Amino acid sequence: QERLVESGGGLVQAGGSMSLSCAASGRSFSGYTRGWFRQAPGKEREFVAAITWTGGVTSYADSVKGRFTMSSDNAKNTVYLQMNSLKSEDTAVYYCAVLVQRRWSCWGQGNEITVSS
Repeated sequence: QERLVESGGGLVQAGGSMSLSCAASGRSFSGYTRGWFRQAPGKEREFVAAITWTGGVTSYADSVKGRFTMSSDNAKNTVYLQMNSLKSEDTAVYYCAVLVQRRWSCWGQGNEITVSS
């Protein structure tokens, strides 16, 4: 069964760094754009970052630009999210997904990140 599995996350102090990874299982998702989203307590899920299969194009939410970096290792079928200068408002459950036919699909299980101030 095709699925995405996130790893990483946990508790970090404000100003610190943390990374997440998202590995595909069951299929390669070759050629697909991958993305990261997050959902803070009591809020809607929001877009964080996306990267094309070739890795040539990345996009970021304004709230994370300059602090977060998304990258990919297609040989490992894995994408990463490096998060620096973390703020308390970055506290959320982070999900990865794949853009399939213009819809984000195959959501991972989500990993929680808590930034303490």
